[in-house]
Amino acid sequence: MKMLPDDPLLHDACILAVDDEPANLSLVEKAFQREGFRAVRTFLDANAALDAFAAEPPDLVLLDLMMPGIDGYELLESFRRLTSPDDYLPILVLTADANVASRLRALALGAKDVLLKPYDVGELLMRSWVLLDTRRTFQRRGPA
Repeated sequence: MKMLPDDPLLHDACILAVDDEPANLSLVEKAFQREGFRAVRTFLDANAALDAFAAEPPDLVLLDLMMPGIDGYELLESFRRLTSPDDYLPILVLTADANVASRLRALALGAKDVLLKPYDVGELLMRSWVLLDTRRTFQRRGPA
């Protein structure tokens, strides 16, 4: 059953998901594909995600914070360096870390929203849709 408003333009959005757990990435990929999204790229490896981001910046990033090696905080800093200050890049952090300080740190580093694991897939999809719609609105209007 589809949960999101039917918006063919948003279905072309490029979504980049980074998590060190294959099951989490599989859940994300299946949920977005079920909704009609065609460009969902998933990465277990933070370096590969960073390379993909640099090669083709996504419209939305779904990011786990707690990963071995390069963690989500480091990726947030790298994504920010690779993104023009005039661009609105929505990053939705998906984390099991319920610590308020961790969430605030992620937001301070450029995340636009945080969703705690385990999350409801419907809520993940709706928050993502809102972030993508905001990006589209920003792109139409241009920077302030």
